[in-house]
Amino acid sequence: MQHLDLQVIEQALAWSRAGEEVWLCTVLATFGSSPREPGSLLAARRDGAHIGSLSGGCVEEDFLERLQDGAFECTVTALRYGDPSGPQGSRIALPCGGILQVLIERLPADSTTWRHLESLRATLQGQRHLLRCADLRNGELRLHEDDGLGPRVVESADGHSVGIRVGPAARLIIAGISPVSVVCAQFALALGFEVIVCDPREEAHAGFDVPGIEVRQELPSLFIAADGCHTATAVVALTHDPRIDDLAMIEAVRTPAFYIGVMGSQRTSAARAERLRRSGGLSEAEIARLRMPIGLALGSKTPAEIALAVMADVVRVYRGRPRDAL
Repeated sequence: MQHLDLQVIEQALAWSRAGEEVWLCTVLATFGSSPREPGSLLAARRDGAHIGSLSGGCVEEDFLERLQDGAFECTVTALRYGDPSGPQGSRIALPCGGILQVLIERLPADSTTWRHLESLRATLQGQRHLLRCADLRNGELRLHEDDGLGPRVVESADGHSVGIRVGPAARLIIAGISPVSVVCAQFALALGFEVIVCDPREEAHAGFDVPGIEVRQELPSLFIAADGCHTATAVVALTHDPRIDDLAMIEAVRTPAFYIGVMGSQRTSAARAERLRRSGGLSEAEIARLRMPIGLALGSKTPAEIALAVMADVVRVYRGRPRDAL
């Protein structure tokens, strides 16, 4: 997911505005097993301070060591880690046996860099999709409007440039606080989602304490209606309270959210569907967007098991995997 990438861009922008040169690293391609997908980011300063991840360990250590030794003075550098035939990154053998291609850009602390990073930040916050084009010969950067469809990284036919798709950071809106909500928020945060929990009940907030997420004391439907969803948003209703869940579903189907689900049994779900037709005015097409019951059928019983089933299904849909492919 891309919430970590949003943190990377925000930190890179803060460093740059403070007068620091920044090295921005992007995973261009992976061959074999790899812990980070193409498009993943890491930003660093010359002193080794960094944020983000490329491989989860060995690649970062090698890159930071070289950086502090004065390497990567060029505007743009491409490395292939784990490739025994490649001279630059061959000294690192990835434990998974894979190969990682990384783009390293040296960004000066100037207004051009600030504008570029500000555009990337706005994109990750959900304002639009962009294709970030980098010339591998001179480091020239260009941003183009994009529909967000296709692979994260696209190499030009002549091999002189790459296009990196940048889109909204994956967001999870949890409608209502419950024991399942707590674990679901923890799972989602670990998966890299931006997590927002909405519940108008003051008493529900008293026992809810998950660091790193945004908690709002308001109806989820009001937050969703106020442009709380973009194309990388999942909405999950987890309270069994129709006053919260139903209203959230009515608003969510009016948004481009990629996943909309509500907790409940088959019987409860059938009753909710009828209620949403009759009282909510939802069409059959809108009701068909609702995942009721929510999550994968794992035989879940405990709050943690239910949350696991929910987040597994959210990730499945986000990655475009059909159920029968599991």
